[in-house]
Amino acid sequence: MFSYQQEHLRVVEDNIHLPQSDWEEIEHAKDVRKFDPDWEALYELEKAGILKVFTVRHNEKLVGYFGAVVTPSLHCKGLLQAYDDAIFLHRDYRRGFTGYKLFKFAEKCLKEDGVKVLLVTTTERNPIGPLMKRLGYSKTQTTYEKVL
Repeated sequence: MFSYQQEHLRVVEDNIHLPQSDWEEIEHAKDVRKFDPDWEALYELEKAGILKVFTVRHNEKLVGYFGAVVTPSLHCKGLLQAYDDAIFLHRDYRRGFTGYKLFKFAEKCLKEDGVKVLLVTTTERNPIGPLMKRLGYSKTQTTYEKVL
């Protein structure tokens, strides 16, 4: 049985193998960006209500998470928006509707918190464009990166 909930960041840190797997799977510049989460800064953001963590569990085992950063728009006064910080679903659970339902749950919670726009990034290594389209998202920009 699957369950979707908003939880504290501690559950992600306590299941460090999931963010480690996420990093190993999608990080483009492993020599520059070492896996070393700044847990103290993340906890401060969570405490301030800026970082929200949504999870999916299968039979109580954490199998995925969606972290969102909620912030007022600097370009549209009065608009509350959220950006994905990290999205991960264990490879064994990527078939079916588990990821779809995690997104829908996160969207529902963020909307209840007054968020009007949710921006989601998809990586080139593990693109989720088809899922985003199914959920009603529009592609609005492309990001390029260069390691200096």
